[in-house]
Amino acid sequence: MTRKQLLISTALIAVVAAVLLLMPDQPKASYHTAKGQVFGTYYAVQYECTTDLHDSIRAAFASFDASMSMFNPQSTLSRINAGSDSVVDTYFMDMYHTAEDVYQRSGGAFDITVAPLVNLWGFGLKNRAHVEPEQVRALLPHVGMSKISLCESSGVAWLSKSDEQVQVDAGAIAKGQSCDIIAALLSRCGCVNYLVDIGGEVVAKGHNAQGNRWRIGITRPTDDTSGTIGEVQSVLQADDIALATSGNYRNFYYDGEQKRSHTIDPRTGYPVQHSLLSATVRSNSCMRADALATACMVLGEEAAIAMIEEDSVSACYLIVAEQDTENDSTIMKTVCSSRWRDD
Repeated sequence: MTRKQLLISTALIAVVAAVLLLMPDQPKASYHTAKGQVFGTYYAVQYECTTDLHDSIRAAFASFDASMSMFNPQSTLSRINAGSDSVVDTYFMDMYHTAEDVYQRSGGAFDITVAPLVNLWGFGLKNRAHVEPEQVRALLPHVGMSKISLCESSGVAWLSKSDEQVQVDAGAIAKGQSCDIIAALLSRCGCVNYLVDIGGEVVAKGHNAQGNRWRIGITRPTDDTSGTIGEVQSVLQADDIALATSGNYRNFYYDGEQKRSHTIDPRTGYPVQHSLLSATVRSNSCMRADALATACMVLGEEAAIAMIEEDSVSACYLIVAEQDTENDSTIMKTVCSSRWRDD
């Protein structure tokens, strides 16, 4: 190297060094936690990022509420139920396509048109009251996804009803969908390590602040309308999972001596009564897992396992009540589909 080249190289190094010294320090990624109340339940989001995204998370919740809430009279879903509008947004379209698939797979055990029955039994917009069989019979003709269809033309989509009395309830799929929405937001912001938990529905990616896989508990089903009893039945370790649990141990009431659970069988019109206490489903999206978990609760143990075994991207963990005749007591057993794994 000539003296001239050496001087030029030295000068360039000095310039680069000066630029690096003048550049502001780049923010380092750290773990953040966003907690609060949403959609009548809690949310807890942990994520690794260079910035605090809680405002963006709250904005995403507000946007979703404006689409899918039954309790917001101005939401897309409420306007459709009121008959004042039929145009749907992308949230509704995504929900509908997943709901239709699970409706077909479950033989109608999962059905988003169950809204009139949910309201009748006091788990929706109406107060709880004693229900007579003739009330159920009067509503059943207005329930069934075969009575609605999603139409699209020139970039516009709308819901068509063959029966104007059909009402849509996304409550059994919306929490899972909202988990997917927040997870997608985090991914767009560059997060590769996060856990989204909305009322027990979970999407997890990567690892936690300690560098380990996320630990996710499955709650032992115990009658608890307060939601304060949280004994863990099983713990999963995962770095890539979408998981949803459905059960009748927190949202129920007694009509005389009859226990009424919030899981309504849309085919009969009545709250389900069988030995399946809770269903946890993992699938390729939390929205799908949420819908399948509800379908499992309607179907019961054997039919639920059969449905999940037919779905190559899903697996389930069921907790079932079993009578111990020797000790005259009820015990809990677990039943898993063949693709279920704890890690």
